[in-house]
Amino acid sequence: MVANMGFRLSKQRKVILEELRKVTSHPTADEVYDMVRKIIPRISLGTVYRNLEFLCTKGLAMKLGAPGAQKRFDGMAEPHPHIRCAICTNVVDVECDVILPQIPSECAAGYDILSTNVEFVGICPQCQAARQ
Repeated sequence: MVANMGFRLSKQRKVILEELRKVTSHPTADEVYDMVRKIIPRISLGTVYRNLEFLCTKGLAMKLGAPGAQKRFDGMAEPHPHIRCAICTNVVDVECDVILPQIPSECAAGYDILSTNVEFVGICPQCQAARQ
């Protein structure tokens, strides 16, 4: 899965990443914890949080969510667009071709661009139905 990346992929990290990659629901850390506990019953919630953050910083997973909102995680770390419900905060992948924006180097204010995150915000069908 991950070879010669300059860090150790411990059993816990490996299980967390495998479980995250099995789903497309963009789970919260608590939901990942519930999934991983079925395999490693004695793992702590703090360990799951720390390892999710680690996997994101190493580019193996992606953290999603608006500032101040509960974060969700994606096991597919390649840049791709998402749509988030403004009411229930569920996140889904956009399942059509979308051209991801690129910033010209002269507009980047000297930054080295590390990643791009495109997120559309709307109201999901379930929340629309509940409002009516």
